[in-house]
Amino acid sequence: MARTPQDSDNAGLVARSRQGDNAAPLSITEISGLLKRTVEDRFGHVRLRGELSGVKRAASGHLYCCLKDDKAVLDGVMWRGNTSRIPFVPEDGLEVIASGKLTTYAGRSKYQIVIDSLELAGEGALLALLEKTRARLATEGLFAPERKQALPFLPRTIGVVTSPTGSVIRDILHRLADRFPSHVVVWPVLVQGQGAAEQVSAAIRGLDALAPGGPVARPDLLIVARGGGSIEDLWSFNEEAVVRAIAECSIPVISAVGHETDTTLADFAADRRAPTPTAAAEIAVPVQRDLALTLADFAARKRRAVYRPVELGHERLEARARRMPGPEQLLQAKAQRLDEAAERLRRGLFDRAGRGRERLVGIAARLHPGILQRGHGEAQRRLDGARLVPGLIERPLRDAGGRLAALARVAEQLHPEKPLARGYAIVRSPSGEALTRKVRAAKEAALSLQFADGTLEVAPGAAGGAKRRSSAPGSQAKAQRQDDLFG
Repeated sequence: MARTPQDSDNAGLVARSRQGDNAAPLSITEISGLLKRTVEDRFGHVRLRGELSGVKRAASGHLYCCLKDDKAVLDGVMWRGNTSRIPFVPEDGLEVIASGKLTTYAGRSKYQIVIDSLELAGEGALLALLEKTRARLATEGLFAPERKQALPFLPRTIGVVTSPTGSVIRDILHRLADRFPSHVVVWPVLVQGQGAAEQVSAAIRGLDALAPGGPVARPDLLIVARGGGSIEDLWSFNEEAVVRAIAECSIPVISAVGHETDTTLADFAADRRAPTPTAAAEIAVPVQRDLALTLADFAARKRRAVYRPVELGHERLEARARRMPGPEQLLQAKAQRLDEAAERLRRGLFDRAGRGRERLVGIAARLHPGILQRGHGEAQRRLDGARLVPGLIERPLRDAGGRLAALARVAEQLHPEKPLARGYAIVRSPSGEALTRKVRAAKEAALSLQFADGTLEVAPGAAGGAKRRSSAPGSQAKAQRQDDLFG
């Protein structure tokens, strides 16, 4: 295209201001500032819906991302002070609604949105984030069945992580009191809203860190509870911090978040899921009355098991006793035999007496005086014909007399009173026992000295002598002094 003379006049090598022209040239900074103010004034508050892409956190804590749809892309930035209020973890692919203001970035001649708040775009996006988080944590094994711990049968102390002002804690305490009164340690936390996930995870880790035997009893079982609500209300229990705290807790955990139809990631990580907080209390402890009945039943069964052999033995003993014959039955045969023997004895005695009577009659019939006289005559003749020799009787008598005389001489020599004639004496106790020892004689109060001509009574302990009494015939009546025999 050819240039006109007028254009040639307007264009020049050096820029010159023209008469009537008030459009002074602007610097790049000035035009960037004008654009920034214009955009911010016009779009001071906007809500944009789009898909997150290129999400990254800087070391300063700021969040950088892109919002896009199927035709356009818009850069976004979220300053550190606002990132802590995001109720979820931003990830690529999430559809979100970003609230903030549009501004420009002169350094790259771009416009961007400064995000004040970030929300998921509808429940579908929230469920997609939930499923994505669940799959990621499941691959780490946080929901594996082998990680689950068995619940204690009868916990002494139960820790409860919930709001202290809601109806949940009252329902749990009431149910525990009805079933089996237990010691309960309550850690109050927020269960909804900003900071709830951090408080719940800190409470779980705090109860797990309690030392056994400390001032606060370490729980044997934990209950993480919250009432029902929407998925947004329960979102704190889907946070990764809460899930990891439950999975890493060394104390068995019961998750009682929401109602029967509500499911959170805390339910997958817990060792046991309860449909309601009240059901968690029922799972935690048994019914005390049922335990008492069970123990009573066990005691009754034990008694029956102990007494049953005795009862069976008693029954068997009674059955055998009924089969055994009685004393009368045992004696019947013997009594019958005794009666038969007595009858035979009576008949035998009568028969023997009869036979003896018959023999006596027969013998008496054969006896007559001639037989007796004939026998007496024969005996007289034998007596007359016998010869008696005196020597047959005298010789034994002489032998016996000699033996008797020898025994008499020996008896005379061995007679205890024979030595008395030679000056000996026999010392006797008052009872007449002969004493042969000085020690024995010294113990007696009185002694008797037997001499050949009589007995003398002395007292061995008398210092001035002792009275004596002679029992010999013709002894002097006057007492004579005698020296002490043992002095």
